[in-house]
Amino acid sequence: MTAIEVSGLVKQFKQHRALDQLSFSVPEGSVFGFLGPNGAGKTTTIRILLGLAHADGGSASVLGADVLTDPQQVAPQVGFLPDVPSFYPWMRADEYLRFCASLFGLSGTATTRRVDLLLELAGLQGVATPIGGFSRGMKQRLGVAQAMINSPRLLILDEPTSALDPMGRHDVLNLITALRGSTTIFFSTHILSDVERVCDRVLVLASGRAVAADRTEALRARYGGSQKLRVELVEQHAALPEALAGEHWLTGLERRGEAWMIDVIDMTAAHHRLPGIVASQGWGLRRLEPVEASLEDAFVQLIENQQGVAS
Repeated sequence: MTAIEVSGLVKQFKQHRALDQLSFSVPEGSVFGFLGPNGAGKTTTIRILLGLAHADGGSASVLGADVLTDPQQVAPQVGFLPDVPSFYPWMRADEYLRFCASLFGLSGTATTRRVDLLLELAGLQGVATPIGGFSRGMKQRLGVAQAMINSPRLLILDEPTSALDPMGRHDVLNLITALRGSTTIFFSTHILSDVERVCDRVLVLASGRAVAADRTEALRARYGGSQKLRVELVEQHAALPEALAGEHWLTGLERRGEAWMIDVIDMTAAHHRLPGIVASQGWGLRRLEPVEASLEDAFVQLIENQQGVAS
């Protein structure tokens, strides 16, 4: 079953088309990365899915309900964390979660257990400091917890790690990982490393269009550009590019610290030829290993391709 189904979605703001025939589906139970540069249409899409904005064309359903005609049916089944969440600064975390639960008509012993569980998952159990004294990372973790208070079938996170320091990002990503399997997670972000760490499926959005959608590893393999080799010599030799000049399997190389990153189009030929070339120069070879393409490589390639089409 699909948690989200979008087909031909269009949203126009005066002369700007924010969404242009956007179509995608999110499998139930997945951690789905909604990836795109700022201004790509991510937040606009989320607002439509939540019934907070109207589309000018197309269709969208969440958990089988049409969000364009029946958004009230969707709301009780969805948890949402906006990019800049607001809190009552005088409340403690446990008080705030109980307040959020009351908005769903939840109370009693089961709700108390739910609050305790979410506080533990968020690393906020026993914290007596009012929310106004929380760090940004603590507030984001509390925001994820409040979005889970109603045990939603779908959790929508809009830029949950944006503007966090490294430890704050680490803690929020750990929380998202801990929630895997308990709900479908729709993770909207422009931070590629976060998607690579927690998401199993990714859609890349550019100028309101879906330019690619697949499993994370499939996108890396398909759009990650040329294959790469990492080469380390026993001693550094600036003459390596000259020694490799004219090799048909090589398309480029770049020095990174103590290693050379070599772009190749024929990995078999590279593995066959490189050791002999290094030995013929009287150099020692310390390391020769393939480098897996990153999601960043794939993202850059996709965005550049889309910009080329648009121009």
